[in-house]
Amino acid sequence: MKRAIYLLPILAVVLILLFSSLFVVDERQKALVLQFGRVVTIKEDPGLGFKLPLVQEVVYYDDRILSRDIDPIEVTPSDDRRLVVDAFARYRIRNVQDFRQAVGAGGEARADQLVDQILRAELREVLGSVSSDEILSEDRAALMARIAAGAREEALDLGIFILDVRLMRTDLPSQNLAATFARMRAEREREAADEIARGQEAAQRIRAQADRTVIELTSEAAREAEITRGEADARRNSIFATAYTRDPEFFEFYRSLAAYTRALQANNSTLVLSPDSEFFEYLQTDRLPGDLRGRAEALPTVANPEGDGIAGDIVEQSPEAAADDAAAAGNEGAALDEPTERNVVEDEDGTVVITTTSD
Repeated sequence: MKRAIYLLPILAVVLILLFSSLFVVDERQKALVLQFGRVVTIKEDPGLGFKLPLVQEVVYYDDRILSRDIDPIEVTPSDDRRLVVDAFARYRIRNVQDFRQAVGAGGEARADQLVDQILRAELREVLGSVSSDEILSEDRAALMARIAAGAREEALDLGIFILDVRLMRTDLPSQNLAATFARMRAEREREAADEIARGQEAAQRIRAQADRTVIELTSEAAREAEITRGEADARRNSIFATAYTRDPEFFEFYRSLAAYTRALQANNSTLVLSPDSEFFEYLQTDRLPGDLRGRAEALPTVANPEGDGIAGDIVEQSPEAAADDAAAAGNEGAALDEPTERNVVEDEDGTVVITTTSD
């Protein structure tokens, strides 16, 4: 019984030592067995491991892909236009022993600081060698690949493998935004002014061409019109000359009728004429050509109660009779206008007054 009492504490101590000598590595981890700060064993595969109790310790590190966002930094490209860049990196711990030697007891927090330093240096070096236009263009993917390659090479000594580097944001510094916007606005306004000037020049050139074309076409049309008008006048004069040579007396009578038609319009016109006026000549029936005198004497007349010598109210022929007379005269006349009443009166002093009144 006494022996059992002594064995129980010994068994408990043995069990405690046994359990303290065992450790488990998860699939998401890697482990180092340290003895007085020196690496004794590297455990990278998941499973059960052993260590000396009370003498050795186990340090675990994450074997998954880690992400690190760096604080925005200011870079100066080759064209001296400063930019604020925000980036992040993804990395893994490849060699836990080198990683332990690099970060010491700081662990992953210290690793984040080292990754920050590496990324900042690479961002300033790579982005400082190109222009801001390249950074803001589609070529930034190639720039990110260059940054990742440089950072990867620097981080290998730390036991870290950098998988990727991405630029999240690329902006102008807040103190430069106003000046940059003003410069961009001035550039766009200058470009707009150049475009407007070129457009106005083109419009003026087109307008001048159109004006010249109009003048040329108008001049050509006027020239052709004058030629046509001259030919028509020549033809008209030829016809008149032919008619005059065939019957000069009738031609003069016909021209006088045309003058009467123009002068005695059907709008209550009044003419004051002298009895000796040549214009009054063919209003006297004895002055008519022989073949028309009989027709004129057959027209109904009303004697003038005031005087003598001049026929009174004369009512013209109907359009049909006038057309017959015109045909009888050699088709040289034309049908007259609508019936119009003309009053011919001679005053006491010999002045003739002709008044026309439309129906």
